Amino acid sequence: MLTQSSAAVVSATLPAVRAHGEAITRRFYQRMFEAHPELLDLFNRGNQASGAQQAALAAAVVAYAEHLTGASAVPWGPILDRIAHKHASLGITPSQYTLVGRNLLAAVGEVLGDAVTPPVATAWDEVYWLLACELVAREARLYAAAGLAEGESVWRAWRVTARRQETGDVVSFTLAPADGRAAPTFIPGQYTSVAVDLDGGRGQQIRQYSLTGRPGAADWRIAVKRLRGLDGAPDGLVSTFLHEHVGVGDTLRLSPPFGEVSAVAGDGPLLLVSAGIGLTPAMAALEHLAVTAPRRPVVLVHADRAGATHALRGDLPRLHAALPNLHTTLWYEDTSDATPRDLTATVSGGRVDPELIPLTPDAHVHLCGPLPFMNLVRSGLLRRGVPVERIAYEVFGPGMLRGEPR
Repeated sequence: MLTQSSAAVVSATLPAVRAHGEAITRRFYQRMFEAHPELLDLFNRGNQASGAQQAALAAAVVAYAEHLTGASAVPWGPILDRIAHKHASLGITPSQYTLVGRNLLAAVGEVLGDAVTPPVATAWDEVYWLLACELVAREARLYAAAGLAEGESVWRAWRVTARRQETGDVVSFTLAPADGRAAPTFIPGQYTSVAVDLDGGRGQQIRQYSLTGRPGAADWRIAVKRLRGLDGAPDGLVSTFLHEHVGVGDTLRLSPPFGEVSAVAGDGPLLLVSAGIGLTPAMAALEHLAVTAPRRPVVLVHADRAGATHALRGDLPRLHAALPNLHTTLWYEDTSDATPRDLTATVSGGRVDPELIPLTPDAHVHLCGPLPFMNLVRSGLLRRGVPVERIAYEVFGPGMLRGEPR
């Protein structure tokens, strides 16, 4: 908890920090990268260029301060767990929090100027270190659970054993540990970080990809959507590299599995709702249930532009055969190639209507897809009476759903 004196100062200065939050975080990243260019290898350059990372950091720091001062009643445990899992997948170390803290507090002073008196600096330093210490503790437990000794690298070499073109923009890769050791198991809904060295001396970049295969199998599978830049934005660095330069026999550096969200929570009816490449956690859930609980009632709702853009669709007939209580509802904007003949599914045109999603009162729900899609579906399910604690979701990238601290 904040000391009483710091709580009063933080409460008084929160409006100014909130108003200038993104300016502070922009200056923070600029300062830190100038002093420690090696840290660029840890950060998504696309999110840096778009400003999404700066906005997410500003929102998180302000929201945590609101939590500490009692200005927000939103539970922070799940948010801290999400951040800790992401950090652990990048191999963040405790010493890096010192670098971040030093540059973040300096950026506050540079942006707010004379308003940052010694008591203000002390109070916000206390906020930062309370947050940092909570994250360091969580991350230490995650590293230990992953079997990593203190200071051991998260990176391990994996060999590509198969590559499959799923759609025009999605490729799946099957990978096996290059050292011959067993592949770690994972919980459906978890992801691995993939580190690649880009051509042209552009350094390392890291991205997270959901594991789509069966937990406990001898290998892992990921599906990579090629991100094509729109409105002058650049193409995705890592997805383009993986599509154009990685094939069978190549090696990649992968982290252990991380991610706090289970796609198979509970033991009753399960509702999996996805859109686009957000189907990947749902596919891992189906692969898992086909072996561990084949008779569990499952409804799969997936939205896509068309059948031709629906990645991993070819796996569904096999999974339907293994899961007799699986019911699939597909929503395609273009239904001209709606579904293969060997797949039993209801196909609707247009976009998902949350009011028409098949729902049982006791269902556990997992959502994954673009933020606007998840906000729409989550709001609709809440209106229909699904308790908030039974709706899990996976956010790709630094954004947040409505109702989370901003």
